[in-house]
Amino acid sequence: MNVKPDFSKNANHAQTAPAFLSVWDMHAYYGESYIVQGISFNVHEGEILALLGRNGAGKTTTLRAIARMDSPQVNHGEIWLDHQPLHKMSSYEAASVGLGLVPEDRRIIPGLTVEENLQLAQIAPPVGWSIERIYDLFPRLGERRSQEGVTLSGGEQQMLSIARALARDLKVLLLDEPYEGLAPVIVDEIEKTLRVIKEQGMTTILVEQNAVRALQLADRAIILDTGSIVFDGSAAEVLENAQLRAEYLAI
Repeated sequence: MNVKPDFSKNANHAQTAPAFLSVWDMHAYYGESYIVQGISFNVHEGEILALLGRNGAGKTTTLRAIARMDSPQVNHGEIWLDHQPLHKMSSYEAASVGLGLVPEDRRIIPGLTVEENLQLAQIAPPVGWSIERIYDLFPRLGERRSQEGVTLSGGEQQMLSIARALARDLKVLLLDEPYEGLAPVIVDEIEKTLRVIKEQGMTTILVEQNAVRALQLADRAIILDTGSIVFDGSAAEVLENAQLRAEYLAI
């Protein structure tokens, strides 16, 4: 008799360090479609968490639910960020306490320059990420500060989208498919930047179809399958486990 392997032995197990972001028993829907089915996990301060799974597993829905976007509808569960109840907040309120979602479509504002995009996002006065500090992190954006944002290359637009999130003095950065459509050399540059902001204490959740690149960057990985967590453990464990990768990531 063949028994399907169980990779969920580590799922939802709390780590010894206190959680910075906690998701507890979250259920999310798009209309009648039940997408996220009661997931719970913790993210620790300064950690990069890769949220992985096949198409339709619920990854983007999870990010949008944490960010308190109008859709999906979260019908049950709690989300806490640094002791603050995100599940009781609107998307605007969640952003104001330090949560930033960088969506796959980047959403650069037409008609505004690079610097105007950043100025529009920035709180006043900036607490941590001044515009000049952002230009130090993204020199290409500094060189193009007067250029209209939507005329940048795809990679530069992704940089601007991340930079715009940082300008709000984030506590948690949510990245949805940041490498989509980008050349490997640009992916290398963005990865380098994510490592730098991690060194400066940024907490990040990364959804990415390029699972190997995501795992090489991340500290931990959560794998979703049809809206449920099937694995929660170290990124290195996923990289080393061919059966797990084949079962849930098709790599």
